[in-house]
Amino acid sequence: MKRITAASWGRGVLVFSALSALPFVFSAHWIVNLLVFTAMYAALASSWNLFSGFSGYVSLGNVAFFGIGAYATGIVFEHWSVGAGYRPFYVLPLVGLGCALAALPVGWIALRTRAMTFAIVTLTLLFIVQQLGFNLRGLTHGSQGISYPPPPFDVSAFERPFYYAMLGVLALSVAATRWLLAARLGLQLFGIRDDEEKARGVGVPVTGVKLAAFAVSIGLTAMVGGIWGYYIGYVYPEYAIDPLVQVGSVLMVFLGGRGTLWGPVLGAFLLVPAQQYMAYRLGASELYLVGYAAVFVVVMLLLPRGILPSLSDLAARVRRRERGGVAALERTT
Repeated sequence: MKRITAASWGRGVLVFSALSALPFVFSAHWIVNLLVFTAMYAALASSWNLFSGFSGYVSLGNVAFFGIGAYATGIVFEHWSVGAGYRPFYVLPLVGLGCALAALPVGWIALRTRAMTFAIVTLTLLFIVQQLGFNLRGLTHGSQGISYPPPPFDVSAFERPFYYAMLGVLALSVAATRWLLAARLGLQLFGIRDDEEKARGVGVPVTGVKLAAFAVSIGLTAMVGGIWGYYIGYVYPEYAIDPLVQVGSVLMVFLGGRGTLWGPVLGAFLLVPAQQYMAYRLGASELYLVGYAAVFVVVMLLLPRGILPSLSDLAARVRRRERGGVAALERTT
């Protein structure tokens, strides 16, 4: 386990201070809009990493709860007079908590499977929720979708509240990941990832540990969905529960490094601008998905553990080589 030090907290404060300043340094609307989606994917990737990166269970259905969070926030708008402005952000913790609790029975069933079976079960959940979005017309209005009231934010800085809301959820996810790295729960999840039966044999409450991490991951994902729905202003089943969103967030974790603190954030801030650039250059042809596939192949072939673990391994090899050279020099003298 890694102890939480003042230096680690200082690095986190420095990173989030820099991220908070970005909308003021780059104030053009299209750049801040790009920052909103980059922070969104960073939060999604970091929350996915909380469970799948630590436990080794590859979930392909988290985006179902992203859509549920968007729909839940829209339903609150529709049936309760929450109002507009900043007040919808205040209900996000309740949306996250509700989705986390709803995820417990789902996780209890899905986590009875492992490996590829678990991935397929969670992927099936994604399409089930998408179909419910089309067919539960009393709640979701089917293919017509749910509309949000227009936010009364100043046009000159319209995107900033959403960016900071996304950044807040990202900070929660990073803080939870940092705590996991220093807590017994994180060590137990790593033990489950390495050998679940041995972890169970030494007394790890495997089911409870997996469910706890799964619920926290889902709750944060749902909060991101609520912010996204409010920002977009209209929620459709095919956009709120989009497999490409899931694929993108998973790829960012693999790119930056699974089970690391800053790997998912690094992956998002590299991949989202690149994806937007490819989409702009290639137009509506969706050929940018070929670029996604190419990135995934390169990562799997050249950086199977991700950027940060690979750089850490390289630094460790350099230090060992230097120590070996110093030891050899001392022996000769």
